[in-house]
Amino acid sequence: MAAGFLARLAGDRIEVRSAGSLPADQVTPAAVEAMKEVGIDIADQQPKVLTTEAVQASDYVITMGRGDACPIFPGKKYLDWVLEDPAGNGVASVRPIRDQIKTRIENLIAEIDAEADR
Repeated sequence: MAAGFLARLAGDRIEVRSAGSLPADQVTPAAVEAMKEVGIDIADQQPKVLTTEAVQASDYVITMGRGDACPIFPGKKYLDWVLEDPAGNGVASVRPIRDQIKTRIENLIAEIDAEADR
């Protein structure tokens, strides 16, 4: 959901990578449905394993409650967003998680834009 919001809200200004330390076999169906409700289609996304190379190539690394599983490199900005896992929940339970993620993504974009303006 975070990658979907970031890609939509930042456009091509920010390169988006999405991966997890323990990715599921598929994107949670309720997350797909919740994002569809706000006009973002993530149905074609496939969970990917987080690689050391992906972290090294990133300026910002956002973990969602699994920061301890992420490699640490100097010069990267690490954010750990502790959020409820949408897996196994229905769309009604995923909507508040989706909305929290959207707010955090909007704040992240503002932070990245402010850094770029300095």
